[in-house]
Amino acid sequence: MSLSEDLKNLPESSGVYQYFDELDKLLYIGKAKNLKNRVKSYFKFTPSLSPSSKLSPRIYKMISEAKKIRYILVQNEQDALVLENSLIKQLKPKYNILLRDDKTYPYITINLEDDFPRFEITRKIVRDRGVKYFGPFTSSSRDIIDSLYLLFNLVQKKACLNSKKACLFHQMQRCHAPCIGNIKKEEYKKIVNLALKALKDRKIMIDMLEKKMLQAANLENYEEAGSIRDKIKSIKNSLHVSSIDFAKLENLDLFCVQIKQNIAVIMKLFMRDGKIISANHTTLKNSEGFEINELYKRALLQFYSKNTPLLCEQILVGDDFTDKEEIQKYIRNTFNKNIKIVHPKIGDKANLIKISKKNANFLISLESKKEDIHPGLQNIFELTKTPYRVEIFDNSHLGGVATVGAMVVWDSKWQKSDYRRYNLNAKDEYSQMKELLSRRIEKFKTNPKPDLWLLDGGVTLLKLAKELLEKNQIELDILAISKEKSDAKSIRSKGRAKDTVHSLSRSYNLPVSDKRLQFLQKLRDEAHRFAISFHQKQKRKLDLSENLKKIEGIGEARVKKLLAYFGSFDAIYSANLVELQMIVGEKLGKKIFNYNKNYQVG
Repeated sequence: MSLSEDLKNLPESSGVYQYFDELDKLLYIGKAKNLKNRVKSYFKFTPSLSPSSKLSPRIYKMISEAKKIRYILVQNEQDALVLENSLIKQLKPKYNILLRDDKTYPYITINLEDDFPRFEITRKIVRDRGVKYFGPFTSSSRDIIDSLYLLFNLVQKKACLNSKKACLFHQMQRCHAPCIGNIKKEEYKKIVNLALKALKDRKIMIDMLEKKMLQAANLENYEEAGSIRDKIKSIKNSLHVSSIDFAKLENLDLFCVQIKQNIAVIMKLFMRDGKIISANHTTLKNSEGFEINELYKRALLQFYSKNTPLLCEQILVGDDFTDKEEIQKYIRNTFNKNIKIVHPKIGDKANLIKISKKNANFLISLESKKEDIHPGLQNIFELTKTPYRVEIFDNSHLGGVATVGAMVVWDSKWQKSDYRRYNLNAKDEYSQMKELLSRRIEKFKTNPKPDLWLLDGGVTLLKLAKELLEKNQIELDILAISKEKSDAKSIRSKGRAKDTVHSLSRSYNLPVSDKRLQFLQKLRDEAHRFAISFHQKQKRKLDLSENLKKIEGIGEARVKKLLAYFGSFDAIYSANLVELQMIVGEKLGKKIFNYNKNYQVG
């Protein structure tokens, strides 16, 4: 059936529509209250069928490629919104916008129904009575919770309450040891309330930390003082100061979108009890541009998932957008709360929006000033799209021992939170790369594919990647970069190494001064560094584990028990006699301690 016939047969019902190209590859997914009216709005019908001139450049290009339309009927527009969001996440169409930041932010939670409650970091909601959530936080969540346990004598580890004897934290005067009845529930609750007060007002927490830091420095415990100083810095950086004085305490979430050509910024700001507790932004690049409605819709649907604790009383947005009412209904149905999405025009909230937009525009201007090498990569290597987001792979081993793989990610800068390390089972390099890439492909369902894969290797690995992607019906540009060798040794110096870049159609020997080559070398070298460092770490773990097993009475089970308590081999080897005997008993603890005295960890 032709495109024009598809358009004639569209029903006047709610549903989700899908555009496909001439090769039956999915281009775009959308939802509609009335499929016939919505889909026809993409076209003009005279003098011939063609894309509407009112479309954005990105959607105009998509319609120019579209040859087929398919649709799924649902009961109402609300169901269409939910189905559209689900299908986009699963199928990742070429022209839909995909947001790659964390689907859930870290929250700090505590269950006040517990006899002796403790704070934890979570990314999932548990609908139990007494469970309280604080956040969302960004990079400071770990430092905040570590600070709570440093400042307040609470139960430090979940397993502590199951023990029948006081642990090391009690000896260090950092826990009152409720496990042996050293403190009553009422007294413990008073400490929890003080900790809650510091969590809600982090200026209290900072004052307490500064006193702790001075005490450590006065005792010449400079390592501890430095650690506390770093926590203070992290927590201070998370305290974004607003020039607005909210007379009424409010819990607000704010989302603001700004677009300039092929760059977009989504600002997210979270206010609790009238104080801004965290702020974050997502920068996006797309050679085809963006639509503001699509960005707001994706950002809100991604943030307000079923696993998100809904802590706000109102959601502010920087603009009115088409799907605002539908998103509001979705949030009400999902959380059973009537949270309004508001675009304020006047007053303090409007000023807050204005500040957010100013920050977003500043971030766009910074991004615009950067030298953009990505379009040049697309042109010279004949890629299907501009490779703004690149995943780079390498593997490492030593004679088949401690075999590992690594993936690093570039998206305007190194995205270190997206780096991944893999312990591999395969012994030869070809099979290792196959295992590494296959495991990454499995995660495309939850972590969308990038614009480009770059492999540290030659044509053989490039063909392997192509076969794996085709087998899984995935379209993705691939390049490989093979190292110039001198006396059988690889040359890695940018500006000197005559490396070869391989695409699926040909190989390129660019001048060593070519910035595109140097950029790919930089990406490749980071993957190599990351793989090597992980290999060395795993190899060292194996070595240290084998050394421990040389002690009579120490086997795999006791090694795991020691690791579970101390957290690392370094900590085991530097542990004191009391700690070791507490974990493995008096006799065995003494053996380990004596062995450690003669073993230098390095």
